[in-house]
Amino acid sequence: MESIMALQRKIVPELVSLMQERYTLLQHVHLHQPIGRRALAESTNLTERHVRGEIDFLHGQGLVEITSKGMFITNEGKVVLDQLAALIGDLSRLETLEDQLKRALSIDNVIVVPGDSDHNPQIKVEMGKACVAHLQSTLQKSNTVAVTGGSTIAAVADAMKPLPEGTDVLFVPARGGIGEKVENQASRIVSEMARRSNSQYRMLYVPDPISDSTYELIMQEPHVIDALSVIKDSNIVLHGVGDALRMAERRKSSQKVIDLLKSENAVSEAFGYYFDVDGRVVYKVKTVGLQLEDLDASKHIITVAGGASKGHAITSYFKQGKSNMLITDQGAAEKILRG
Repeated sequence: MESIMALQRKIVPELVSLMQERYTLLQHVHLHQPIGRRALAESTNLTERHVRGEIDFLHGQGLVEITSKGMFITNEGKVVLDQLAALIGDLSRLETLEDQLKRALSIDNVIVVPGDSDHNPQIKVEMGKACVAHLQSTLQKSNTVAVTGGSTIAAVADAMKPLPEGTDVLFVPARGGIGEKVENQASRIVSEMARRSNSQYRMLYVPDPISDSTYELIMQEPHVIDALSVIKDSNIVLHGVGDALRMAERRKSSQKVIDLLKSENAVSEAFGYYFDVDGRVVYKVKTVGLQLEDLDASKHIITVAGGASKGHAITSYFKQGKSNMLITDQGAAEKILRG
């Protein structure tokens, strides 16, 4: 229930605000009963007319009793008040975490879902749902969405739903496929997003990473040149953030590269770039796809990453300031703020 409410706060925030308002009214009636409408309006900083309408609703639901002496909370109202107390507290804590993350990472938009995906795989599902809801709210009539790989972005694909009628979306992989599970590769993910959303997609048939000589040959291929022009013109980018050493292992990097990353204190990875704790690029692999310089102000960049183990990596990546939106979980948020 907590996860559902956290997502609802992003999708239909007016309903959550209304729930919080009615919770406050119930709470004040319980604390000050018997209480009249005028006194209730003054204690909650609401107009008496507004309070009258809300109390009529609560009375109709059997949560408040109206008498000549004033209003009382009913037994059923007490049960609802107790059930809402923990939920309202969780929502308030998530809002506080989001505000703190905005300041800590210098970013305008943050969504935090409750839980820690390191310990509960279901939390990745909730991050995926939150991302889909945000994505749908940002779509224009015509969109090209560049997507990276990874298990978290795969969860976004699994949560994808049909898009609003009249919305034209083309999903494209932001890079070639790295040496990981097929289900977590960008090409598989974009095809799944397109299937679930009734959209179109394009593929990029190149490995990641590749040698210098292979890179030069591939970059001369007409179909690669054409695909890259579409990818670089994308107006939305959806990507994850990886732990530097884990990503190096997934790419089957040489011991020389791993030693370099360790010596340079590499913390995070995104788009084939490895960053240290200060967000400085310490190493880059040869990849065909989006480069950091392609992430300009014309794109809406959505970062999805969670789990307490990713806290330092997320902080490191955001030192680059290459994102408009972070969707994360409570475990990562608390780790980031603890430092």
